[in-house]
Amino acid sequence: MDVRLVIDNEPIDAETGEAFERLNPVSGAPVTRAAAASVKDAVRALDSAHAAFKAWSKTGPNERRAILLAAADRLEAKKDAFLQAMAEEVGASALWASLNVMGSAALLREAAGLVTQAQGATIPTDKPGTLSMTLRQPVGVVLSIVPWNGPILLAARAIAYPIALGNTVLFRGSEASPRTHSLVAEAFYEAGLPAGVLNFIVNAPKDAPEIIDKMIAHPAVRRVNFTGSTKVGKIIAEKSAAHLKRCLLELGGKAPFVVLDDADLDGAANAAAFGAFLYQGQICMSTERFVVDESIADAFVEKFVAKVAQLPAGDPLVNPGVIVGPLVDSKSGERINGLINDALAKGAKLAIGGLAQGAVMPATIVDHVTPDMAIYDQETFGPITTIVRVKGCDEAVRVANDTEYGLSSAVFGRDVTRALEVARQIDAGCVHINGATVQNEAQAPYGGMKQSGYGRFDGQAVIDEFTELKWVTIEPADQPYPF
Repeated sequence: MDVRLVIDNEPIDAETGEAFERLNPVSGAPVTRAAAASVKDAVRALDSAHAAFKAWSKTGPNERRAILLAAADRLEAKKDAFLQAMAEEVGASALWASLNVMGSAALLREAAGLVTQAQGATIPTDKPGTLSMTLRQPVGVVLSIVPWNGPILLAARAIAYPIALGNTVLFRGSEASPRTHSLVAEAFYEAGLPAGVLNFIVNAPKDAPEIIDKMIAHPAVRRVNFTGSTKVGKIIAEKSAAHLKRCLLELGGKAPFVVLDDADLDGAANAAAFGAFLYQGQICMSTERFVVDESIADAFVEKFVAKVAQLPAGDPLVNPGVIVGPLVDSKSGERINGLINDALAKGAKLAIGGLAQGAVMPATIVDHVTPDMAIYDQETFGPITTIVRVKGCDEAVRVANDTEYGLSSAVFGRDVTRALEVARQIDAGCVHINGATVQNEAQAPYGGMKQSGYGRFDGQAVIDEFTELKWVTIEPADQPYPF
């Protein structure tokens, strides 16, 4: 079996003996066979993490730092294995897989620097002889549920930050990328993480609802960390709320890229191609809406199309240098084709590209998109983006915000003061002036607004997510009371 569950640092098969296969999105051939965890396996993993928390929460910062730094080194050492696994399981190019590896190693090193930053403070008090203060303490077991599209980065942050702050983790990997996710967990075990601090399971798709229900309800779980679609995120939030458990949710996006009338069009076209078509647009930050001033729209589209026409496409297993590879599955192609056909029937124009054939789809730009088209506000999550033409800054801001999502965004304009004012008005967790919508740095807070979720990863923000703030006083035992 390619992928086994890991509980107490011991690789095991599912207690039922069942397994499932991940198929390559292009060939349909099996590429990974993984143990299919049962509810009993999930409960056992959570019980193990709960037991390990007592000792791990008391470890000193130097021990945690050393393990995280070692895990970063082990992750980098597995680069070739990651490139192969991501190409086979999720059709990732060597570029996207490499960015995942490098970014994850940087993230682990940043997490290592947080081990001394969960600090409390003293508080002024009116009570004579009293010391009033706050403590930051780990919360307990963190349930981390991670998707397939940025499998190394999203897994690394879901594991490293809770562990750095003294928590233990049950990491539930994606059924679409079980081998990739098992390699991430493996790096932590090889770094010397004690038994039970990180347990790893994957399950067959059919079993997901029952297993996730049971995991969220488990009394040991104190935080639920989910990255994925808004549809599933709402379900996770509802189930967590029923048990009064706090969530960190990073969900869908419809990232707008505003091109003002004074933008550097060559720079905008370069950022546009990167933001829209890196990993076939299957990134939550991918640029799905270009909001372009009508005075320069034709010139921008011409440069954008010319740039996109040069992007190498194909199967990364055949040519690792491709930029536009396959979709994660053929169902995504069917869904996107429906959006394209609807838009074309209502007056939109294809600037380049066309329909998907199964999981294979060319880089596609749909121009002259209007609000009556489904593609205007529905997340596409594929190698397709849209152009919406507007007149002036006010309309650009209105259209950029005319979406239920609010994750990433960008603004291009030479007048930086004006561009900053536009950026301030965009409802999104991050805005990049004269940069692409796809960006991430481990020291900067990352998360969304509106239907893109709540909570923040990275930087100092994770301290609040994965610790409890406790008020403590030390008082004179013989102090007077009013009765």
